[in-house]
Amino acid sequence: MMIRYRVRPLFGIPVTWLTEITQVNEPHSFVDEQRVGPYRLWHHEHTFRQTGEQQVEIGDRIHYVLPFGVFGSAVHALFVRAELEKIFAYREKVIARIFPEIPPT
Repeated sequence: MMIRYRVRPLFGIPVTWLTEITQVNEPHSFVDEQRVGPYRLWHHEHTFRQTGEQQVEIGDRIHYVLPFGVFGSAVHALFVRAELEKIFAYREKVIARIFPEIPPT
């Protein structure tokens, strides 16, 4: 499956981001990898582990490399890491809103 996004990773400049779901191990995990987008490399493994009768732990393992060498490293330190943290904090809020009876861990 290919998923096309429109993201604004830096200074509000729109960029097309195309990811492909490359591996599925239902119901335990799946992997998406960037095919076109702002990263030189993006590999994101999503994991799901049942921790109780009606509880599931969601995990993420992300490997990414920015383009532009030293400049990319500086941009990471100044902007990218914080933006990624915001994205995952937002996802956590949405999941908590959908499943309010289960406290996040």
